[in-house]
Amino acid sequence: MKTHVFGIRHHGPGSARSLGRALEALQPDIILVEGPPDGEAVLPFLIHAQMRPPVALLVYASDNPHQAVYYPFAVFSPEWQAIRYGLQQQIPVRFMDLPQAHRFAMNQGECSPEADRPEPSPPSEAEVTAPPESSQSPDSAIADRLEEPKEEANLPPLYRVDPLSLLAQATGYRDGERWWEHLVEQRQDSTELFAAILEAMSVLRSEVKTEKTWEDPIEPYREAYMRKTIREAEKEGFQKIAVVCGAWHAPALVNPAPVKEDTALLKGLPKCKVDATWVPWTYGRLSISSGYGAGIESPGWYQHLWKQGERSQKQGNEGTIAHSVANSMDSSIRWLTQVAQLLRKQDLDASSASVIEAVRLAETLAALRDRPRPDLADLNEATQTVLCFGDPLPMQLIHDRLIVGERLGKVPDETPMVPLQQDLQRQQKRLRLKPDATETTLDLDLRKPFDLERSHLLHRLVALDLPWGKLQTFGNSGKGTFRESWRLKWRPEIAIRLIEVGIWGNTLETAATAWMCNESNTANLPSLTTLIDHSLLANLPQATAHLLTRLQAEAAISSDMNHLLAALPPLVNVLRYGTVRQFETEVVGQVVEGLVTRICVGLPVAVASLDDDAAANLYPLLISVHGAIGLLQQSASLEMWHQVLVKLADQQGLHGLIAGRCCRLLFEAGIFQVEDTARQLGLALSTANDPARCAAWVEGFLSGSGLLLLHNPDLWQVLDSWVMQLPPDTFTTVLPLVRRTFSTFSAAERRQMGEQVRQAGGQELRMGTSQADSEFDRDRADAILPLITQLLGISIS
Repeated sequence: MKTHVFGIRHHGPGSARSLGRALEALQPDIILVEGPPDGEAVLPFLIHAQMRPPVALLVYASDNPHQAVYYPFAVFSPEWQAIRYGLQQQIPVRFMDLPQAHRFAMNQGECSPEADRPEPSPPSEAEVTAPPESSQSPDSAIADRLEEPKEEANLPPLYRVDPLSLLAQATGYRDGERWWEHLVEQRQDSTELFAAILEAMSVLRSEVKTEKTWEDPIEPYREAYMRKTIREAEKEGFQKIAVVCGAWHAPALVNPAPVKEDTALLKGLPKCKVDATWVPWTYGRLSISSGYGAGIESPGWYQHLWKQGERSQKQGNEGTIAHSVANSMDSSIRWLTQVAQLLRKQDLDASSASVIEAVRLAETLAALRDRPRPDLADLNEATQTVLCFGDPLPMQLIHDRLIVGERLGKVPDETPMVPLQQDLQRQQKRLRLKPDATETTLDLDLRKPFDLERSHLLHRLVALDLPWGKLQTFGNSGKGTFRESWRLKWRPEIAIRLIEVGIWGNTLETAATAWMCNESNTANLPSLTTLIDHSLLANLPQATAHLLTRLQAEAAISSDMNHLLAALPPLVNVLRYGTVRQFETEVVGQVVEGLVTRICVGLPVAVASLDDDAAANLYPLLISVHGAIGLLQQSASLEMWHQVLVKLADQQGLHGLIAGRCCRLLFEAGIFQVEDTARQLGLALSTANDPARCAAWVEGFLSGSGLLLLHNPDLWQVLDSWVMQLPPDTFTTVLPLVRRTFSTFSAAERRQMGEQVRQAGGQELRMGTSQADSEFDRDRADAILPLITQLLGISIS
């Protein structure tokens, strides 16, 4: 009986290939893999015909789905290859890491469904670093957990440092990633590779452990459980036990601690119920830059190396010097050919001659650096120099599309899912909306039934906070209410959110309806109107009926003017969608009419005495309501609103910001002519008013657009006169307020204003010169001429 420990780098193509050869040579009768035993039930899906990596094993607490961990796998992950080998050879395969049932309970104390759910966000660097090991394991991705980030400041110094960086520094490499790639991933001969890794890690652990600051508190439990699993396999009589783990853990498993110590450590661990499933993953999520600690910077490049290795195996002449040279050249050519193809798709020059030159440059750089073959850094330097002509900008495109990649995995239809996930998959197939990791644009014509159903699906997902699609706004682009444009991008964390919202229903329609009805019970008036808008766009008739009942009740008792103002625009949008969305708007229309009346009656009193903060809060609401009433196209409501604005414009003591905007709205509506507006501006900027109120009036009147001044000389002159008559101290006080107003103008508007000021100054200068010429005193000039001639040393005859 013998246990063989293979220390690997997670997501390493060289490690995966070497491990595959080692397993074929060993012919083990059981394979133990570093991973969560909670997920063993779904391991058989890994060899399903529909399974396509990258995928992730998702383990989550049954009563609190937000407490979850992702274990990502790519085709070049050693664990993936080891598990596939075992399942295909019908060899028992087990996970041997500390179960997440214990880890969740240890982290949270208990799995409580009532726990507050924070917003899903990528974990912090402190989580990404995880325990020191050769790299991040699927589980070392505590990083891949959607939890609140830990405070990095509380972690010991060495815990935040990759221990491989210590070996890299000792051998002259700038980081552990590069060291491992050169010495392991690009290694042609895998003989005794794992023995060398074990020896290096043993020395490293003995050196680092002397500092007593390296260890994550969970690490002793993990390694104790791994040793326990190995002992259980030995007791069952397995003769050739293959253990696949992160290289950092290998020494702890080869030289195990006493059984009593492990048993005492694991005794009495808390536990909670968990479930596991497979979810699609992306190469973007495998990269360190994404915030998920999968441990590799360039999954697209590693995919290329893996494919290149498969081609070499098919040729059957591995290990020879000639093959190594040919394979190196072939790898560089294939990679740079992909780069050239990508650049050509973006209409950038990339000729075959440039590709040949880039390959030669990469090979030369590798030779100068005493390396047997070009690595990614060499190829990137050659690419930027030759194909990008030194420009770093195209390299960002190459990084995103090739070095990281946009591959999205796929899981079998039979994979265990909550009913809500199954319903979403059915809807996606029926409506031909394929999830894609690349951001795509979807334009919908709502007059077509098929597109309308697509819109309903996407709006239901938005209502449930499932961020697959984001609705684009066009402003005044003329798209109309019957068109929508969405930006779609599938994110793996949507799987967690689907599990979380599954408590509201088994289909998207029932779940969105139940969630909206629940939210409406505690929502205020503006929130209710927003919910109604969402429910109508998502075609949720039951939710709409409940929300309208709540809206009528809330509108009847609400006395908060800000709430009334905020509630009107969403309801007006609801009325606009009536003919396109095919629902009755009579009830909504009645509520809108009532709100308009109450706003017009109560607004003058509500704005009578506002401080600066209250006026700033009311200002955007006033603009929104003005636009909403204009969209209603109801003459009675519009006339009533204009009368209120006229009253506010003349109201004594009204905050300048509100008074100025009322005047602007009346001018744009044609109620105030230029003369009326100039009179209002002159009164507002008179010396009798406080300068701060004058500046606020100007801000309310002009904020957002300066065209009013550019096309109306009378208004320009009034404002110019006010500025010119300000005393120096007052000007200094008012200047920041006026500058804030002018900062809202476009650059073109500010440039035209500056030109107009310059021209006006030139005219004044010319007028001054003309006046001086007409009043020239010859007698005084003759009197000073003798002195001037004496200074200049000339004589006048």
